[in-house]
Amino acid sequence: MILEPLVLPDVTVWGVTITQHQVVTTLSVLWAIYLGAVAIWIILQKRSPVSTLLWILTLALLPYAGFGVYYFFGPQRLRRRRLKRLRSRIAIAGQTEVARLKESPHDVPLPVGQMIRLGTSTSDVPVSTATDLRMLVGGGQTYDAFLEAIDGAKNHIHIEFYIYDADRIGTLIRDRLIAKAREGVTVRFLVDALGSSSLGRRFLRPLREAGADVAFFHDVKIGRRLRPVTNFRNHRKILVVDGVIGFTGGINVTDDEDERVRADAYHDIHLRIEGGAVRWLQMVFLEDWAYSTSERMDPADIPALLPDTPAGEHYLQILSSGPDDPRESIHRMQVAAINAATERVWLTTAYFVPTSAALMSLTLAALRGVDVRVLVPCVSDSRVVTAAARSYFDELIDAGVKVWEYQDRMLHSKTLVVDDTYSFIGTANFDQRSFVLNFEVTVLMYGPMMASNLNRQFEMDLRKSMRVQARRKVSPLRRLGDATARLFSPVL
Repeated sequence: MILEPLVLPDVTVWGVTITQHQVVTTLSVLWAIYLGAVAIWIILQKRSPVSTLLWILTLALLPYAGFGVYYFFGPQRLRRRRLKRLRSRIAIAGQTEVARLKESPHDVPLPVGQMIRLGTSTSDVPVSTATDLRMLVGGGQTYDAFLEAIDGAKNHIHIEFYIYDADRIGTLIRDRLIAKAREGVTVRFLVDALGSSSLGRRFLRPLREAGADVAFFHDVKIGRRLRPVTNFRNHRKILVVDGVIGFTGGINVTDDEDERVRADAYHDIHLRIEGGAVRWLQMVFLEDWAYSTSERMDPADIPALLPDTPAGEHYLQILSSGPDDPRESIHRMQVAAINAATERVWLTTAYFVPTSAALMSLTLAALRGVDVRVLVPCVSDSRVVTAAARSYFDELIDAGVKVWEYQDRMLHSKTLVVDDTYSFIGTANFDQRSFVLNFEVTVLMYGPMMASNLNRQFEMDLRKSMRVQARRKVSPLRRLGDATARLFSPVL
């Protein structure tokens, strides 16, 4: 049986007869114009060739609707003004540390000096110091440290989180903030509109009534705010108290990360910093606050926001990155550190969807004999990301990288230790979304002290992990699923 081609009848509209041939020709011309416009739009974003081609091919299959898809979900650059005057004030306030660094009796090795310069040139943040540096493991330990710092606040409390839930720990911290606001302490409370979408007016009303300032990063509103909230998420977790104590890391404010409440709470790492380096963490918060609220800092408040602090013995840099800065500081610094490795590279990440450069750095390090280990969750909270991560395992293992899957709970840590020299703890995962699309902050610490802490923690985590074998049995259907998920790596 031979099927006849579908023939559409001619249509007469307002006395004009439209033939099937005219309809097909018109639609073809419109589709060509649409595809050309979409291609030019995407190409001008200057993304990686793979990501660019993937978006063009995807939108080619979505005639006309593709404009809307790319507008709301496409990886576009975001432009926002930086507080250049504030950065200058911070640099001036750090002259004590600069003098301390110059007086250091030990010469900085050339590779370390190059890393410091790279961090400065990609993030505009020089090396700084801390008088006290503590790694916090798990929500229980971290939340106790939060509450202790909040209770001791005298001037201001700045809090910024991707996820802040109105649950037990969220309510407890909110009530402590309310108490400090009533005492006259300035409280600025900033959360991501998407990550903290569960926060309602009823929960926030007591905080506002106590005098705290509350803001949402990329609030969900019709108009210019609707597009960025989809992709340009503020994934940072920052708490700054009086400009001298600061926290950042992977832990959000939620009972999901408090092992005292849930036996299956996320396993995570956070960092407490005291000293001059907190000024740069303060800068990240104030820039996010100014962007979200359009509020200008009163010059009279600067001394309290940036208090004079003594130089410390711990050397570090605060690295921030986001879709507003094409330099991708965190991405470049981690790849550069891995490329400089001579002994070990131990990476822990909740989401492993590396860029080509990041993947190449790991495999090259392993091939030249460096002990490269990658620890990821057995099952993350995103099945697509888990599948995409597993698609990289064979390539890693073939190059000599040792891969483990954490079996105990959801692994949410974001750490990297290279030799005994570079230690990273922050909010950024080892994935393309963190490197390019999200607003992130990571602390790079120099020296063996934090490296030894992270090494011990990594070895403890391996006890609850299973090593991925080179010739493991994987069904053809799962291999196909993993490979398919990998196709979407540029947009995950």
